[in-house]
Amino acid sequence: MNIVRLRKERGWSQEDLALESGLHRTFVAHVERQVRNISIDNIERLASALQIDVHVLLLP
Repeated sequence: MNIVRLRKERGWSQEDLALESGLHRTFVAHVERQVRNISIDNIERLASALQIDVHVLLLP
């Protein structure tokens, strides 16, 4: 999944990404494991935290 790869490329933990995006760490973990659906608003928050365009998270 792109979120995991991009997070790890930055050397961030799930908690780091959660803090940067304003989301809860367990929510980030659930999204990464694909056990929770994510809204476009939260996709935008993650993309902003990772400093990438939203479409990058949606690529296969």
